[in-house]
Amino acid sequence: MNAISIPDLEKVYDLLAETLDAVPEQKRELFLVKLALLSANQIQDGAVYQQLIHQAKVFED
Repeated sequence: MNAISIPDLEKVYDLLAETLDAVPEQKRELFLVKLALLSANQIQDGAVYQQLIHQAKVFED
């Protein structure tokens, strides 16, 4: 899997943040689930996506 460039990653972050702010609070979880499923479908590799889920569960304090 190719890495996204830092400038492109920043654009993605900004768009995601703006979109989450625009989505009604009660629908944000549904939006994120839809985004996750669309992303999984685009990646087309269940094992890779499972690794991403595990990586996302790690939170730094």
